[in-house]
Amino acid sequence: MQIVLVGGTGFIGRAMVQAWAQQHRVVVLTREVAKARQRLPNEVECVSWDGQNLGEWVAALEGADGLVNLAGEPIAQRWTPAVKQRLRQSRLHPTRLLMEAIGQLRTPPATLLQASAIGIYDQNPTLEVDESSPPGKGFLAELCVEWEAAARPAESVGVRVCWMRIGIVLGHGGGALEKMLPPFRMGLGGPIGSGRQWLSWIHLDDVVGAAMFLLERSDLTGAFNFTAPHPVTMHEFARTLAKVLGRPALVRVPGFALRLALGEMADSVLQGSRVLPRRLLQAGYTFRYPELETALKEVLTA
Repeated sequence: MQIVLVGGTGFIGRAMVQAWAQQHRVVVLTREVAKARQRLPNEVECVSWDGQNLGEWVAALEGADGLVNLAGEPIAQRWTPAVKQRLRQSRLHPTRLLMEAIGQLRTPPATLLQASAIGIYDQNPTLEVDESSPPGKGFLAELCVEWEAAARPAESVGVRVCWMRIGIVLGHGGGALEKMLPPFRMGLGGPIGSGRQWLSWIHLDDVVGAAMFLLERSDLTGAFNFTAPHPVTMHEFARTLAKVLGRPALVRVPGFALRLALGEMADSVLQGSRVLPRRLLQAGYTFRYPELETALKEVLTA
């Protein structure tokens, strides 16, 4: 299988490349070819893109079996007006250029896996949502709607499109867990806000596994929640993380402190919904890490 990745040097992209490079031809489209070649396996082909012109994209995409678009600046930062603009631009601009490139191909990729996020849903601790739930309101939900819509033109040229609505990813070398660990390791960790909000998480290995599952299943299309089947409350997450680390979890982070640090972005942490991966489960995907404690032990003790 020939798989082309955009965003292949990020936290999730690197894991996909490492997992797939031995069995498949993997091409990474990147602005920094030299850096990408240092970070990725030797057998991975790195193709340059300057952020404006299509350059070598068209040739790289011609006849590919799969295209995985992960491009986007990290969401976890204070959402100033300038940051909001960067978050939109870093997602919509590459996706629209990809659609332009796909439109020029004789044989477009068979499948497009387009990144999105569970932030598309209403953030409310009383809600249980799945892929049939409507989009929510607010900046993050509206950004996800735009992001998904930007990939929709691929369908008109016969590309099978799957939207990966990714939750909080737990894995080695990055993601939300890396930021949480220092206070917990010092015995200063604890729930954030009320602790009653839901944290819909997924192990990095299952992000990679579910993505390959979708690439291989030509009968599947549409939105899929990339979350483990057993989400937890923030209180349970803090308790479980502390247990795995052998530390207490007594220091609660008040909501007002998080809002001071992150502003509007804090609401997505303080008001999480219970997001279920119903479509992946119905399609027959088997999660390697369905339970939080097992997932955390793998990340922290491996």
